[in-house]
Amino acid sequence: MKKQMSIVLSSALSLSLLLAACSQKEETPEAASSAKVTDAGSLPITTDKTTLRVLMYGNSLVENFATNEYTKWLEEKTNIHIEWEVAPEKSAQEKLNITLAGGDYPDVIMGFNVTPVQMSLYGKDGVFIPLNDLIEKYGVETKKMFNTVTYAKETITAPDGNIYGLPQVNECYHCTMSQKMWINQGWLTKLGLQMPATTDEFYEVLKAFKEKDPNGNGKKDEIPMSGYVNSGPEMFLMSAFVEKDMNDMIINNGKIDVAFTQPGWKDGLSYMRKLYAEGLLAPETFTQDLNGMKKMSGNPEIILGSAPSNYSGSFLPSADRVKDYAAVPPLKGPSGMKSVSLNPYGLSQGAYVISNKAKNPEAAFRLADFMFSEEATMRAVFGRPDQEWAKGGANDVSIAGEPAKWKRLVTLTGLQNYGWSQTGPSLRTSAFRLSEAAAPGTQETILYQETKQKYEPSKIDADKVVPPLFFTKDQSEELAGLSKTITDYKKEFLARAVTGDIDVEKEWDGYLKKMDGMNLKRYLQIYQEAYDAKQKK
Repeated sequence: MKKQMSIVLSSALSLSLLLAACSQKEETPEAASSAKVTDAGSLPITTDKTTLRVLMYGNSLVENFATNEYTKWLEEKTNIHIEWEVAPEKSAQEKLNITLAGGDYPDVIMGFNVTPVQMSLYGKDGVFIPLNDLIEKYGVETKKMFNTVTYAKETITAPDGNIYGLPQVNECYHCTMSQKMWINQGWLTKLGLQMPATTDEFYEVLKAFKEKDPNGNGKKDEIPMSGYVNSGPEMFLMSAFVEKDMNDMIINNGKIDVAFTQPGWKDGLSYMRKLYAEGLLAPETFTQDLNGMKKMSGNPEIILGSAPSNYSGSFLPSADRVKDYAAVPPLKGPSGMKSVSLNPYGLSQGAYVISNKAKNPEAAFRLADFMFSEEATMRAVFGRPDQEWAKGGANDVSIAGEPAKWKRLVTLTGLQNYGWSQTGPSLRTSAFRLSEAAAPGTQETILYQETKQKYEPSKIDADKVVPPLFFTKDQSEELAGLSKTITDYKKEFLARAVTGDIDVEKEWDGYLKKMDGMNLKRYLQIYQEAYDAKQKK
């Protein structure tokens, strides 16, 4: 999954441009359309050819949006022609900010994942039109999406009750529990070891990896465990000591807190320190990037015992190696804690926004609504039927082990001109993704089985996960500074504690005091205010 949903905070530049633009209040366009739209759910969408001006986020995997096969198919089906302005990926956000600040808005802004802050501000100012009435009157596919993705409507609704942007839905089952640990199954088998179930057993396994020459080359070159920057072992290991979501936060009885100031976090640091001190955790963990990790795992001697990652293919040199690594189940810690971090939200906000410049907002909305249909989604993401994908055959088995609904004939990985490569609105639910045909032993089937059998039984309750939130401009601006300061210090303290640069026992109280000095309480207060506002909607 290319995009995982997270809470995006506006940059200082974005906020200044937002303020500049919002001072230029404009009237919402009249409801009358420049071309008649047909009945909800019917095609074509307009009886007369209609043109929409669209500002699109560039995609390096799409050759040309104007000549794209999916674009042609959309126009043929809907009678809507798109006049494109494509913003290059590297400068896309800057282009959006300048466009909004200048007041020369296109009819539609697509693919930018416009932030909740931007949607609230421009929506309140009338630049982005509310979509509620259009959804009620014309949203055949949007309503289906709301019914299927039960959290979607609440997530994209602003605090004022309006919906200003439509999402892209991409639910990835194994990604909802992505903080996994992968271990060399061959080494376990060779040494006669069972899959570890507790933190103590995991320690003993790593120790055996270091001391008993599981790769059989007569050298002590094995690396029992390693990670890399932004994919450290704490993501998996800390869940044996403290409950947390994937952002190291937690909701208990309606109150938001952070996991990294809890006593269990301290115990987790001490455990990781033990692993590091005994040479069971590679020093490179805190400095190497993914390329360094792949070089380590690609050593022809096979020296890597375990590593944290969403899926083993991310750090292994080739796909044929994924079968060699199995997921370590959630470990039970010394206090009996055993949990799995969770992110149940699989959508990106602001994928499609209609401006007050649209002369035919009904047609603009109907186009996005149609994109949520299964046929449109298949073409947008996977290409042409019976060329890049096809319906499942009688003998095709899905990722989930059921009769497959569809299968890929060609995987679109490089530059192509058949689909939009996950740009703009589309609807891929978890059930849809799992209905794809896949052979046993491939990465997707392994991920599904390991997640379903090992991780799902211990996942934290969804109501303990901090959901996507709408922040005000002032909250967002304040959070941007607080979040960076707090997160940087959390990472620094973790690395220094694990590597032995500081003593966890002696420095823990000082760590908590420094967090207080960084205004952690205010950080949590802002989150709590936004969460409480969401609960009142």
